[in-house]
Amino acid sequence: MKSRRISRTRRRATIFGAATASVIAGVAMLPNWSAGAAVTDDPTVDAKTKATFQRLADAVFTDRTEALVGGGRKDRNKPRTDGFSGDVRLSSGTARSQDAALSKLDRRRGELAKLGEKYSKGSTTVTLGATNVKGRKAKAVVTETTTLTYQKVRGSEPGTTGFQARHELTFTADRRGDWQLTGITPADEDNLAVNQTATPESVPAPTPSAVPSASASTAPSTAPSAAPSASASASASGSVKVSTTTPAAPKAATSFPGPANPKDFTASGLDYKAMADYAKRYWSDYNPAYPNFNGAGAGGDCTNFVSQALKEGGWKHVPGYVYDYTRWFGNAEIQSHSFIGVNEWSWFAQNSKRTTSLANVYQMDVGDVLQVDFDKDGSKDHTMIVTSRSKGVPYLTYHSTNTYSRSVSSIIASYPNASYYAYRT
Repeated sequence: MKSRRISRTRRRATIFGAATASVIAGVAMLPNWSAGAAVTDDPTVDAKTKATFQRLADAVFTDRTEALVGGGRKDRNKPRTDGFSGDVRLSSGTARSQDAALSKLDRRRGELAKLGEKYSKGSTTVTLGATNVKGRKAKAVVTETTTLTYQKVRGSEPGTTGFQARHELTFTADRRGDWQLTGITPADEDNLAVNQTATPESVPAPTPSAVPSASASTAPSTAPSAAPSASASASASGSVKVSTTTPAAPKAATSFPGPANPKDFTASGLDYKAMADYAKRYWSDYNPAYPNFNGAGAGGDCTNFVSQALKEGGWKHVPGYVYDYTRWFGNAEIQSHSFIGVNEWSWFAQNSKRTTSLANVYQMDVGDVLQVDFDKDGSKDHTMIVTSRSKGVPYLTYHSTNTYSRSVSSIIASYPNASYYAYRT
């Protein structure tokens, strides 16, 4: 979702946004032990228990995937989580939260069906990472990998869509030493998977001014040096003052179908197929030639990832100062704010005239960019790139949460109250 934080004067950049809300807000389990009741010593977590932790997590997220694929709540098989009791199980609060999430995903499935999108099958696997035990609490990080197969409603949909997401699970031992799953929170910066039900959190809108940080410097040495542009001027002391080159992008409508506005793939000289191929290649296997801003506290990698794809398709570096929104560059050593920041990218895209705004999100085509402001506070939270289009529907690929070929219809169904900004590249 959001991209990395750059300074105290600007919001964290994104994106695949943002700190995010938890997928399932597990309720803290409060002991209700009677006076004099026997309480076991602090339990241990052996290999068998870890394996059960993993199986329970797999059941939680598989149930959510099946809610998007299967029929209504009455038609679905008994949830897999119901099969866990005794040594490892859901707490009562987490069970209620899970049931509410499944009902919400049922409704989302119906909303997508009205837009002509259905899934014929889905698969979810969960791998267990580090598990830390302290007293009667255990925290384990799991990685969920989910794939959904598109049902051929329109006839030319992508074969599948999918994502990877990391979650931190909290297990609490009761007085008998049995473990209950009491909380599930995102382990990554953002929380934008198709089977997640919480609205991502946002941070306050940034001030439009930019102040050089101690680490601010100029563009990579491989690019020619550049004096400050018209948006910057040097004072007698040698410090640089940057003007507020922060144009507001117009919002895009989300009604389907969008008005006709076909893209000319030859006019710009850009290679849009290369952009899409790059995004599909690195959607989960990050390119080591660039830094990775995905992770708690890093701000998110979404805009960094989109900039990489645009660069692969022919966008050229504009060297200069990192905080100058009329400049754009990025490699392993240094990145301009406009390369990795959601709002900063938008400002550069408009300042440079490299993009034009689209009136409707369904007008987007391969290589175009979509940004989202989840809470409508005027500061954008997430950046995605279009990697395919079918019968008037764009399909997006993004980082944070790592996702490929998700339809714009699915994004809108998940976040119907957000503001959307569509850019033709």
